[in-house]
Amino acid sequence: MTRDDPLTVADVARLAQARLPKELWDYVAGGSGAETTLAANRAALDEVAVLPRVLAGVAAPDPGTRLLGSASSLPLAVAPMAYQRLLHPDGELATAEAAEAAGVPFVVSTLASVTVEEVVKTGATTWFQLYWLRAPGVVEDLVARAEDAGCEALVVTVDVPVMGRRLRDVRNSFVLPDDVVAAHLTGGGDGTASRAHAREAGTSAIAAHTAAAFAPGLGWSDLEWLRDRTSLPLVLKGILDPRDAVRAAGCGVDAVVVSNHGGRQLDGAAPSIAAVPSVVAALAGQAAVYLDSGIRTGTDILRALASGADGVLVGRPVLYGLAADGAPGAGRVLSLLAEEFRDAMTLAGCADVAAVRELSTVRTVRA
Repeated sequence: MTRDDPLTVADVARLAQARLPKELWDYVAGGSGAETTLAANRAALDEVAVLPRVLAGVAAPDPGTRLLGSASSLPLAVAPMAYQRLLHPDGELATAEAAEAAGVPFVVSTLASVTVEEVVKTGATTWFQLYWLRAPGVVEDLVARAEDAGCEALVVTVDVPVMGRRLRDVRNSFVLPDDVVAAHLTGGGDGTASRAHAREAGTSAIAAHTAAAFAPGLGWSDLEWLRDRTSLPLVLKGILDPRDAVRAAGCGVDAVVVSNHGGRQLDGAAPSIAAVPSVVAALAGQAAVYLDSGIRTGTDILRALASGADGVLVGRPVLYGLAADGAPGAGRVLSLLAEEFRDAMTLAGCADVAAVRELSTVRTVRA
């Protein structure tokens, strides 16, 4: 990939789709059910219209900020995404390298195909994403590994009691190849991990694996236990209802991620951007608010912050870059988003991220 090739994330996505087998493209790009929430994420972002300020004297905006206390060159972190070695042999190491070069945090998944210890060695500011697992002691072990490796935050995903019914994967009888594993879950000895590699017609092997591995009964008491267990900043990912955001803050959570899991869990859930203003209002500064699901341009980042978010998590676009060209491809995506965000800041009359969050928005309905 050269600088003259892709000019937008959409361009990178087309490159990725051309290079991936259909079942892999479907796994990355697809959503759950009829994919109504997947589509709604994009439509709702497009309905957020920003009221730019003028005569602001802004020539060179500063997009830098702090996320959970760490400096970041953008109000952006790379979202947790599983099994990245499906898309490139370097997997999470390549995307972490791209995040480090871009100066933004990288969130490594419980289901990463590379261990957290290896990811931290890239030098990226690393957060660890935690799924709650059935196996006794494994959650505590993962927390300890994240702390010992030098992770700077824990991100607990709370919207996956079970995996949403992702029909593209079911129709493709999707299965992991033998050389791609959940690197943090290989020592269980109970055969659970092998389910991700067992093809059965009309089923998703990844869904079968998560059904066996994940604890569906995660509750507030578990979160309280975790808050007492670790001194790391704690983030809850998968919040849409402001009542849950307020309860999370009461449990000592440092940030919430307003997210519908990129349209991959409850089909029919609200678009993430639509939930941001009410969550921000309910929290009233008790915890930071980040947006996940649907960010594809620098203008989308501007929209998210103008709607009240403190930052965004970006997922699929980085995977598109990884599939297209490894670390350089993922880096190209992040540089495109940075360039677009700086341009949007200038055009909106914003010298810094604080000014972006002071912008007003209106909702438009597109025919």
